[in-house]
Amino acid sequence: MNVFLWIVQAVLAAMFAMAGVMKATQPKDKLAEKLPWVEDFSPATVRFIGIVEFAAALGLILPAATGIAPVLTPLAATGLAVTMILAAITHARRKEPSAIAFNAVLLILAALVAWGRFGPYSF
Repeated sequence: MNVFLWIVQAVLAAMFAMAGVMKATQPKDKLAEKLPWVEDFSPATVRFIGIVEFAAALGLILPAATGIAPVLTPLAATGLAVTMILAAITHARRKEPSAIAFNAVLLILAALVAWGRFGPYSF
């Protein structure tokens, strides 16, 4: 199970790191072509979401890998789960069911990592 959690952590970290960098560095107009939900938020909020996603991606890997404050890994996973709940709410308001399904998958994976690292497979 520990190896499985590491794989899930790595996949989530890669996905959220890429998404976070994209949201934090690209202008809102360019993002709106791929991510129509950004029109509902200010550029600062979109950039903040990107920074939070990138920081959580680092938090999924670095604390556990280095052994420095490994409790941050399940906290990062919990934060991503909360982020996915908020994202699903945003997509529900916009009537985007496919995006909600994607958020649900990411929520389940983040919750699995949080559960595993807080509980039976903690470091």
